[in-house]
Amino acid sequence: MQDILEKAAQIKLVIFDVDGVLTDGGLFFGDDGQEYKAFYSRDGLGIKMLQRTGVEVGVITARESQVVIHRMQNLGIEHLYQGRLDKISAYEDMIEKLGVTHSQTAYVGDDVVDLPVMQQAGLAVAVADAHPFVKQHAHWTTQHGGGRGAARDVCELILQAQGNLEAQLNAFL
Repeated sequence: MQDILEKAAQIKLVIFDVDGVLTDGGLFFGDDGQEYKAFYSRDGLGIKMLQRTGVEVGVITARESQVVIHRMQNLGIEHLYQGRLDKISAYEDMIEKLGVTHSQTAYVGDDVVDLPVMQQAGLAVAVADAHPFVKQHAHWTTQHGGGRGAARDVCELILQAQGNLEAQLNAFL
């Protein structure tokens, strides 16, 4: 675990996948074709706490959805790449724009399409219910599943490693 905390202490950018990471992976469609997704509020608060400490947050997803745009705006996430089956080009673009290195980047994924980026990131994280092959290639696996606290787990790991968790939690007292 010490190795993971050392990696997490270096993180300046966290990139999340959406389906299966920020959501439980379920896709809901109305009769009109409208897509719906459920996001976990505690994940959102964890992201906001992380942002308050200066860590940048980004999203790369293979699907395109208006609800994702809405949720990311709600969370103040400006770095959003949708419709990217080739996630590595979006990853490279994001780290170049933000001026961070691979070792200063964490990526959180759940399925094999996330592996190319996970192999580049300094901290590769798989959610608890990720595909077993993805877990094999992750540095760390969250305690909670996608859309059920996994993002909060990642945020709190980084906050703890950077010495900011207690202050962020105590801000609510």
